Amino acid sequence: MLSSTRPTRRTAARTLQATAGVAAIALALTACGGSGDAAEGESGDDSPITLKVATFNNFGYTEEVLAEYTEEHPNVKVEHVTAATSDDARANLTTKLAAGGEGLADIEAIEVDWLPELMQYPDLFTDLADPELDGRWVDWKVEQATTLEGKVIGYGTDIGPEAICYRSDLFEEAGLPTDREEVAELLGGEDATWEDYFAAGRDFVKESDAAWYDSVGGTFQGMVNQLPEAFEDAETGEPKPLADNTEVKDIYDEITASVEDGLSAGLVQWEGDWDAGFQNDAFATMICPAWMTGPVEERAGGVEGWDVANVFPGGGGNWGGSFLTVPASGENAEAAKELAAWLTAPEQQSRFFESAGTFPSQLEAQDSEAVQAATNPFFNDAPVGEIFATRAQTIEGAPFKGAHYFGIRDEVTNALNRVDVTKSQDADEAWDEAVQKASALG
Repeated sequence: MLSSTRPTRRTAARTLQATAGVAAIALALTACGGSGDAAEGESGDDSPITLKVATFNNFGYTEEVLAEYTEEHPNVKVEHVTAATSDDARANLTTKLAAGGEGLADIEAIEVDWLPELMQYPDLFTDLADPELDGRWVDWKVEQATTLEGKVIGYGTDIGPEAICYRSDLFEEAGLPTDREEVAELLGGEDATWEDYFAAGRDFVKESDAAWYDSVGGTFQGMVNQLPEAFEDAETGEPKPLADNTEVKDIYDEITASVEDGLSAGLVQWEGDWDAGFQNDAFATMICPAWMTGPVEERAGGVEGWDVANVFPGGGGNWGGSFLTVPASGENAEAAKELAAWLTAPEQQSRFFESAGTFPSQLEAQDSEAVQAATNPFFNDAPVGEIFATRAQTIEGAPFKGAHYFGIRDEVTNALNRVDVTKSQDADEAWDEAVQKASALG
């Protein structure tokens, strides 16, 4: 829910130095005063206005949906722009925030992993707290975007409960079960572990020319998100020395061992070779948050056999999930806030799950008939609403991610890619480089 409280363990993290991209924002604030009053001057009448919404990937914001808002608000024209990748969106946001916000959309979508940096500068965003919206979201989703002082800088769009997507046809060729319930049991059922997942993969690759999973980066993301405090101490906000981080090193070792056994397709998600891998039978499984079903279908069009198993190694897991923010530099911040609330209302979230696979972060939407009864024809008519609703119930909360999270995580991911994708280093060499580069982040 939208609340005015936030766990005190975040206090120290709020004082940490920002990473490079957002450090530039601090310099800009020194120069221009960092005022959050740019929304002044709104006429408050029904004068025609244009609201620009900036997103990335697929939020489900079709022209038809936005036209419905215009029909309800005749004075508002809505323009939607989509960045090619989330990295492009992040670079655009941080660059323009550092320049005082000029050129930003009225509503800017952000990923959850950007929050630790952006939350250090709440004055750059309009406060979206609204008592009328209390109870709309799952608690931990709201906490992620709420400052210690109770300012809410983002309305939650989706969350990313995780399951396993798999190619039933490749399973059949390798002599493995294909029924989604049997596949869930193959991977360990309710007590599934990562050891179970990789063991099944070793059995698979003995009988198949395909790899078991798509990428070390995606697999690492699924595993590390299950750690409550992966890279930083939640009490102090200080980064944990990577050299002594046994939890992360254990994950790294488990993944690199699977690479040595031929389980990885050696791809990087969102790159061209990964796109082609869906058509080339390159891999049989992948970590699959609800929102991933859309990108899979886009890339695997015409390929039969994809399905979703209601299982996830290591228990519950959440990967990703976004927010809509309203930059304080906008001329129509209050109108933008109203549009952001509409776009994240339960009715819209239910529709976006059906059209784009983005699983609702709102309780009412999660319980709706539209979500609970949803099936996905591409994934063998899998009951994706029921599956991801079940997976969402296993999420116990959000892991701690401070200002250093993004940078340290990327260094470990880069190390895994040096082992698996470029094959430029062995596992020990790549880890040592990651330790060195992570320590230099500050």
